[in-house]
Amino acid sequence: QVQLVESGGGLVQAGGSLRLSCAASGSIRNIITMGWYRQAPGKQRELVADIPTGGRADYADSAKGRFTISRDNAKNTLYLEMNSLKPEDTAVYYCKVTLWPLADYWGQGTQVTVSS
Repeated sequence: QVQLVESGGGLVQAGGSLRLSCAASGSIRNIITMGWYRQAPGKQRELVADIPTGGRADYADSAKGRFTISRDNAKNTLYLEMNSLKPEDTAVYYCKVTLWPLADYWGQGTQVTVSS
């Protein structure tokens, strides 16, 4: 069993910042990658950024230059620093962990709302 708990979402004005956290617990072994996804109303869930174990972070074009993903492996915690937020960043943000051999686990999501 793997549990993922996101936190840090909220309401912020355009141009503001938020920091999301995702704490992983349970049978956390052999992490392949950890990532953030988001889903806006009426849209499909999309990748925001991910960071493989021992690898480089990858970002969606919409996140490049504004968002930074990071991991604290000792704490099994994933972060997403979001700056210069725009109204189009409004969505539910989900944390995903992929364990060997390709088992995906999702958090419950945290709402981010950016007002104009």
